[in-house]
Amino acid sequence: MRIATWNVNSVKAHLDAVLAWLKEAKPDVVCLQEIKCEDHAFPAFEFEALGYSCAVHGQKTYNGVALLSRYALEDVEKGLPGGDGDDHARFIAATVVGPAVVRVASLYLPNGNPAPGPKYDYKLAWMKRLEAYARKALLQEEAFVLAGDFNVIPEPRDARFPENWTRDALFLPQTRAAFSALKSIGLTDGYRAVHPLKTGAYSFWDYQAGAWQKDNGILIDHLLLSPQAADRLTGADIHKHVRGWEKPSDHVPVMITLK
Repeated sequence: MRIATWNVNSVKAHLDAVLAWLKEAKPDVVCLQEIKCEDHAFPAFEFEALGYSCAVHGQKTYNGVALLSRYALEDVEKGLPGGDGDDHARFIAATVVGPAVVRVASLYLPNGNPAPGPKYDYKLAWMKRLEAYARKALLQEEAFVLAGDFNVIPEPRDARFPENWTRDALFLPQTRAAFSALKSIGLTDGYRAVHPLKTGAYSFWDYQAGAWQKDNGILIDHLLLSPQAADRLTGADIHKHVRGWEKPSDHVPVMITLK
C-alpha cells in the first residue's frame, strides 16, 4: 500500500499537476493539504474518474485537507480533538479498508510565524493536541499514519541553509522539541526510517529568490507511523521532480510503501 502526503497549495490552481502525478505514481492513498476550497468546490469528480474515493474537510481560501483512496474510507473524522472554538480545517482522518486496514490522517500543522506571538502559541498548542490524539490512537494497537505538512524542520540537515531558519517558527528549539516529543511516544518517521543518513532531501522550495533553481529547500512534509504500521514499512521516496513541472505547488509529494 502506497501512502503519500502532498501540500498542493490550492487543489484547483494545481489540479492538472495533481492529476498528472496520480496517473504517474499511482498511489493508493493520498493526504492533501492546503486545498483552499470548501467541500462543495473540491474537484471530486476528477479524482473519482481515476478511481479514488474522497473525504474532504475544506475551508474557503485558506487551509483545507482531504483524503483520496483507491479503497473504501470509513469512520471519517474531521477536526483535531481538543480545540474548542478552533474552526481551522487542518485535520481529517479515516480508516482505509483495503488489503490491510490502516487509519490515515491528513494534517496541516500551523506555520506559527511570527514567533513569538499568538500564532506561535497556537502552533505549539496544536502540536500538544496532536500528541494527545496520537497517544490515544496508540492505545488501540492498530496501524495508523499521521501524514502531512507539519511545518517543522526537524534537524539542521533538513534545510539547505539551516542558519537562515534559526528565528523561524519552523525551526525554533521549542518546535523541534515538540516534534521530537511526538515521535518519542512511539511513532516512526517513515522517510527517515528508510533514509536515516540522507542529506539534501527536501519537500518544499519557496517560489521566491530562485529557491528551486538553487535547491534551497527544506523538509517539512512527514509521515509518522504507529509501531504496527512501521513494522510493514518497505520504502519511502520524495518525488522531487514534480517541483519542476509547469505551475507546480511549492511542495512535492512524499510517499511511503507498506507491505
